[in-house]
Amino acid sequence: MTTDNILNEENNEEENSQVEENSPEEENAASEESQEDTSNSVESADEESSISSFNEGDKVTGTVFKVEEKFVRAHIDGTDFEGIIPISQVTNKRIEHPDEVVSEDDTIEAVVIKVEDENERHNLILSIRKLEEDKSYDDLIASKENDETISGTVMEVVQAGLVVDVGVRGFIPASLLSDEYVEDLEQFADQTLEVKVEDIDKDKNRVILNRKKIIEVEKEADRKTQLEKLDTGSIVEGEVVRTTNFGAFINLGSIDGLAHISELSYERVENVEDAVNIGDKVNVKILDVDVDNERVSLSIKQAQESPFELFVKEHNSGETLDGTVKRLVDFGAFVQVAPGVEGLVHVSEISHDHVAHPSDVLEEGQEVQVKILSLSEDSGKVSLSIKETTEPSETTEQSSKVYRDETDEDQPTLGDVFGDKFKNLDL
Repeated sequence: MTTDNILNEENNEEENSQVEENSPEEENAASEESQEDTSNSVESADEESSISSFNEGDKVTGTVFKVEEKFVRAHIDGTDFEGIIPISQVTNKRIEHPDEVVSEDDTIEAVVIKVEDENERHNLILSIRKLEEDKSYDDLIASKENDETISGTVMEVVQAGLVVDVGVRGFIPASLLSDEYVEDLEQFADQTLEVKVEDIDKDKNRVILNRKKIIEVEKEADRKTQLEKLDTGSIVEGEVVRTTNFGAFINLGSIDGLAHISELSYERVENVEDAVNIGDKVNVKILDVDVDNERVSLSIKQAQESPFELFVKEHNSGETLDGTVKRLVDFGAFVQVAPGVEGLVHVSEISHDHVAHPSDVLEEGQEVQVKILSLSEDSGKVSLSIKETTEPSETTEQSSKVYRDETDEDQPTLGDVFGDKFKNLDL
């Protein structure tokens, strides 16, 4: 055996001896160290796998553990990672500090908008706002498709309309705010309004809302209800809201009715504005109600005691009055004897002399004295006479006088008058 072989063998024996001399504790420590290295390697791999498993748009839940001035920190459930929510992503409302919306230990739902893996810091940038907006948009789209009514709170008043919170920022143009012109938009500040979704574009973050439709539907329902409650013949109060050349429109609450020009006054009306003005409060009688066509016929004059009824109470047949000739017709003259009351002077009652046509002796606007011949309360007619207020002229008396002997003596008989003229008649 060579020296080299011995040395080698000794070396081998020494090495074998050293191995045999290792204690059990040393062997266990070495084993644990080896396992720890393996565990750290697995955890590092799992951590890398976890952070890489999050993508933008993922929904996560977490628990808030810190609320700072410009952001919120939250533990992501089921992981050791942290989510950071910038103040701009906490809510779509304008806030000065995140604690206006969230507090420590709150459970939050959010969506991942960015994954950060810098300097071995694994953070998820989250947005509560975007998740809520996504849900709100889905709800708004469904509301539009189903023509549903939703509620929103006015966040801001601008010149062109109202900015409204409906989960996202919506806008009501002034033209869609009401069915009437609204001059003061500030009256709606901070109010909660019922609206419908007029138009929506999620990609452009645009939501147009409509309040006018709701008002129109409500008024339509109110009109139908009021129409069904109106009783023909009843007297109600209304307000003149519009005039035309043929009459006046009068608002009764939820509906307008028309009083024809002929129903404005018992006196003759040439121009509607001579009888009523816009804004006048008037009592009206309901003449007719057409529910299907939403039409109501009204009368102002019939809601009042008629001038004729008053005239009948204050005057009697045989009275002499002053009057004014209003109209001349072939058969006589209509004379006004009180406001709204005209009586007829028949052509035969104009003068003791023969009158071929009333215009021969009278003219419109002429003041005359008349005597009441009769009053007919049922027909509402007054018969008058001009000639009964005057004495017949001398010429008239002479032309109508008949001369005869009032004594019975020497009165001629038929025989005296006709003699024998009928003698030979074969009767």
